[in-house]
Amino acid sequence: MIRNALLAGGIAMGYAVQLSVPGLPFGYTELLLALWIMLSIGRVIAGGHLEATPALFRLATFWLIMTFTLAVGAIVGLLTTAVLDLSAPIHDIMAYMLLASVTCLAAAEPDADRQLRRTAWWAIGIVSACFVFQLGLGWGWIHQPGVNPWFWDRFTGWSENPNQIAIYCAIFGPLALHLATTTSSPWGRVIGFSSLVLTVYVGRLTKSDAYLLTGVLTCLIFLGLRVRTWLTTGDKGSVSRQVAVLLMVGFLPLAMSMTPYVLRDISSIENFAKSLSKGRGGEDTAETATLRVRLWGNAVYKGVTSASLGLGPGPHVDRPSVEYRQFLPEPFEAHNTILDLYTQGGLIAVLALLWIVGSAAMSAWRAKLDALFALVVAIMIYGFPHLIIRHPIVWFALTLCLVAGTPRAVWATSSETSRDLG
Repeated sequence: MIRNALLAGGIAMGYAVQLSVPGLPFGYTELLLALWIMLSIGRVIAGGHLEATPALFRLATFWLIMTFTLAVGAIVGLLTTAVLDLSAPIHDIMAYMLLASVTCLAAAEPDADRQLRRTAWWAIGIVSACFVFQLGLGWGWIHQPGVNPWFWDRFTGWSENPNQIAIYCAIFGPLALHLATTTSSPWGRVIGFSSLVLTVYVGRLTKSDAYLLTGVLTCLIFLGLRVRTWLTTGDKGSVSRQVAVLLMVGFLPLAMSMTPYVLRDISSIENFAKSLSKGRGGEDTAETATLRVRLWGNAVYKGVTSASLGLGPGPHVDRPSVEYRQFLPEPFEAHNTILDLYTQGGLIAVLALLWIVGSAAMSAWRAKLDALFALVVAIMIYGFPHLIIRHPIVWFALTLCLVAGTPRAVWATSSETSRDLG
């Protein structure tokens, strides 16, 4: 239970950049995850056994490929560019080492599916309590020195900027939905759905365009998958099933008949969508889009000029021109997971990432875990306009999907097994 709580705390506090451990150069996430790693290794040294599962094999393979590509990229970067600041590359290296250790150890846990599920329950409980506290800060009910919960009119909570907390809202929402829809406990459903509502509310306060798009698409995908699951597993002769099939068959002509009315009110729908986005779809949204396009173009150039081998860990995109100085701090990453990884580890690293994310999606699909599949989709959507590969919640979600949708251990090793073989 203690290890589950530590891992959950490290995952749930990943966005809390404004909080730091007094006297130490890192935050609570790094501390909690490091403690969990130490306890997990101590359990193995004390005689606890590990299980080699397909999920562990995939994760270990991915991180080995990442290590190789980043090492090659670092050599290319040292030979072709002048390294002015080592703090960012060292930060990335430490983050990747921490994440690789956590994911591989979690996947090798005995009964990893059950352990990760317990950790997920702990995580949504911790993040919900933290969100309630941060909302109290935001509305002025609570005061915490050194914490500014707002960036103008956008909610940041404990994070450095609104997009950081929005990423966690986009992932914790489907995670809470998965727990709520797969538990048999009525109280569990109440806790799961309550956490989902709270997460959506906090995500809406961030006014993140990416969160809005991710939330809408994730919801539609989940609903579609639930209908598929219900139709394929329900009683084929039931009246409700037959009615649902008839409604699906009649959806196309019904939609065509509604087209004139939709087109007539398209302007009001467009205005409603803009009202939900940051800057109401106006100048702020256009400036952000223009900035992203410039950063992405520069990232492609950097990757191509490195012969698609990458330049090693750390940011490599040139800072934008002075006309974008209102963005503080000025972006120096591509703000696109694929392109940022392309500048670091080259094409091979990108293919490895696509493989591990695709494996997680297929695992959730085969297991018919609709909310987990929607969760992977949310990660893919949010990874397009943001760099999310360093966030612990992303890798916890991918590990959970891989473990939940793959067979049990291929082989197990323990002190007892070693004695028997001896």
